[in-house]
Amino acid sequence: MEATVVETGTEGKTWGGGNKPLKASYGKMMMWFFIVSDALTFSGFLASYGFSRFKFIDSWPIADEVFTHFPFLHGVEAPMYYVALMTFILIFSSVTMVLAVDAGHKMQKGKVTLYMFLTIIGGIIFVGSQAWEWATFIKGDYGAVETKGGKILQFLNTEGERVALADFATNIPTTREVHTSSEGIWYEAEPTKTSFTFEEVKAGFLANDDILIRTQYLNEHGEPTVLSREESVAKLVNDGNLVVEGANLRHNEYGPPLFADFFFFITGFHGFHVFSGIVINIIIFFNVVIGTYERRGSYEMVEKVGLYWHFVDLVWVFVFTFFYLV
Repeated sequence: MEATVVETGTEGKTWGGGNKPLKASYGKMMMWFFIVSDALTFSGFLASYGFSRFKFIDSWPIADEVFTHFPFLHGVEAPMYYVALMTFILIFSSVTMVLAVDAGHKMQKGKVTLYMFLTIIGGIIFVGSQAWEWATFIKGDYGAVETKGGKILQFLNTEGERVALADFATNIPTTREVHTSSEGIWYEAEPTKTSFTFEEVKAGFLANDDILIRTQYLNEHGEPTVLSREESVAKLVNDGNLVVEGANLRHNEYGPPLFADFFFFITGFHGFHVFSGIVINIIIFFNVVIGTYERRGSYEMVEKVGLYWHFVDLVWVFVFTFFYLV
């Protein structure tokens, strides 16, 4: 009776199966598979952003004029400073994660606990900063007028400095009836009410000869086009439609609404990843504290969550480059 020879699939020069592909555990391989698939998702989003920006390259907002705020520094122009600080904090949290993984290899529970804690704090600061940036972006700063064609008109003084609507808009007392579903008319939800009506902005603009209009279209120098006083008056009177304050999914005082759509979607999607990483890190942190991995004799779980955290940091580098630098 002939003996049966069992082939494991590892006799050749290439990998034929087994539980240690590339000398990595099953859990680490699955984490790598997730990272690759997620990287493709982010790549698709950023590619879409790139194509859209190229299509509207002559009217796309300039990042230095959009992200100019810094917490507790009201009225101080600090273009990109806070975004740069956020990026530094997130990258530094990746460094502390590396130190946590290294300490885990050496079975140093105290250092793993410390570095995991610092990583979590860095992630929380980043997510909180992103929430503040969203709130500032939504609220807006100066306000603008949207034309009948959906274009944005911003206001400057004769020195080229931005002027807020509140600085020149005229208060016109009006009686406004709010439509509600309880009234005996066809009900349609009203849009968000702005601080000023278009008529108030137009009246204030016509009464101030030292205010000009800047369109969202870029000139040959890559700067938004500023109209003369006569052109400004004609543009506002003939094409002005409604007042826009801040940004949402339909209107955007900084430029095309598509910019705001991509900003909310891509940074929000990345922020969700960071938030998920914080939750996972907190779970792993408490497992480290109670000695779970010390008893197992391995801190591989710290290494696996570290792979995810490094991926989130790397993705932000590309998001930061696409939205803020290019």
